Amino acid sequence: MNIKGKQVAGVDVDEETRCAHYHTERDIIAIKFKCCQTFYSCYECHEALADHPAAVWRKEEFDQRAILCGACGYTLTIREYLACGAECPNCHAPFNPGCARHYPLYFETGCSK
Repeated sequence: MNIKGKQVAGVDVDEETRCAHYHTERDIIAIKFKCCQTFYSCYECHEALADHPAAVWRKEEFDQRAILCGACGYTLTIREYLACGAECPNCHAPFNPGCARHYPLYFETGCSK
């Protein structure tokens, strides 16, 4: 699906990046996966649709613009996203703070999966 000018893959993706797996009011980000450089709504969508395993972004790559705000279309760097306090720095839309539980699936954090 084209969301604010970016292609986002996923299962039943809506116009703000929500998917079949995560669809609360605050589930409005998509993450560009390092392995395929494709935005997906969530890791479960990547598992369901990609033909390869996910790869995590390394700390030295945290300046990559890899997080899409589904509310305004702003693309955050990973560093910006990790420091934003669950709110888009551009439009101030609230993100789901529970996404932090999944950071090790996307980003090198020092925590185990």
